[in-house]
Amino acid sequence: MAPFTLAHLSDPHLPPLPKPRLIELAGKRALGYVNWTRNRHKYQRREVLDALVADVRAQTPDHIAVTGDLVNLALEAEFAPARSWLDGVGPPDRVTTIPGNHDAYVRATFHRFGETFAPYLASDDGSVGFPALRRRGPLALISLSTAVPTLPLMATGTLGRDQLAALEQVLERLAAEDVFRVLLVHHPLKSDARQKRMTDAADLLALLKRHGVELVLHGHDHIHSTMWFEGPNGNIPAIGVPSASALAHGRYPAAAYNLFTIEKDNAGWRCEQTVRGLGSGFQIREIKHARLV
Repeated sequence: MAPFTLAHLSDPHLPPLPKPRLIELAGKRALGYVNWTRNRHKYQRREVLDALVADVRAQTPDHIAVTGDLVNLALEAEFAPARSWLDGVGPPDRVTTIPGNHDAYVRATFHRFGETFAPYLASDDGSVGFPALRRRGPLALISLSTAVPTLPLMATGTLGRDQLAALEQVLERLAAEDVFRVLLVHHPLKSDARQKRMTDAADLLALLKRHGVELVLHGHDHIHSTMWFEGPNGNIPAIGVPSASALAHGRYPAAAYNLFTIEKDNAGWRCEQTVRGLGSGFQIREIKHARLV
């Protein structure tokens, strides 16, 4: 059987930002809009995102995972363009997405991500909710949502007891199957930044220590990241990636994505990671290759 390839990109923060109505610029959005107009518009660039997605498609992956922050301020006018963009990445049976904190920026539009991207969120049984389960080739893609509205200057995420309990049930069911389990979550499982952390990461890590998965994919931090966490049969790699639309700036690297090649290896699994990212002249090049499992 040919290896299964899974592409992973995150945090496109789809540019440009549409002009907001004055009534929308209240509270947290006002600060976010100032940040966009003064800073973020300089390095969140549509031509970067388009170049990255073109390279992803050229690699012909079997599936593509987008781990959140498709929009910026969750303005009503952002969702339709973001859906059009995702349709261009691929159809819902070939692409899975989850929300990030920017997709749930304020309570007024908290519901819009689920409505707009339902076909890309749905489990195989058609239900829309989290955790979601999609089976693609040898993979069991398990989607979580940490997206909750937060106070100004906060970018935390939370799973909540109900989602964690449901996830445990999903992992218990999958334990008897010969599948490569990939967990999709926006926030990293460990963060030193209190205002950006997953508030119940310890509960998720305890659950993974009991039941395990083969791979965790996340975004949020806008950096290359590989962390290892304890599972029942060895350590679990958790992989983060820079923003898919970013020029390099400060400590943040230029846009990149991960390509994972997954296949059975005797009694276990083999998973290799290739990182491809933005180089000079808006060319996408290979940055790194490593074996994870």
